Amino acid sequence: MRERYAPFTGLTIAALAAGVAWGATALAGDRCVATDVLGASIAIRDQQKTVIGAIEDGKPIVVQRYGEDDHGKPWAYVASPGGIRLGWIYREFISCS
Repeated sequence: MRERYAPFTGLTIAALAAGVAWGATALAGDRCVATDVLGASIAIRDQQKTVIGAIEDGKPIVVQRYGEDDHGKPWAYVASPGGIRLGWIYREFISCS
């Protein structure tokens, strides 16, 4: 009998691989900042990529997990330093030291 995997198993594996790939730069739980080269605010999105808010350039965030969309683009689910869940930010707009 074949074992069936949950539909999100691929995303979980992709998130794990992304975490390992970015291990030198950032891991889940790292304190980072939202960054945009133009100094503009950065869109925060829900799982369906609908804009649900924005965060100002340079504001601190905490990465809770990584993932990729169906096109292989990297995203990070972030929270405020106080633990308030914000949503998904495109990974290129996050800098961690």
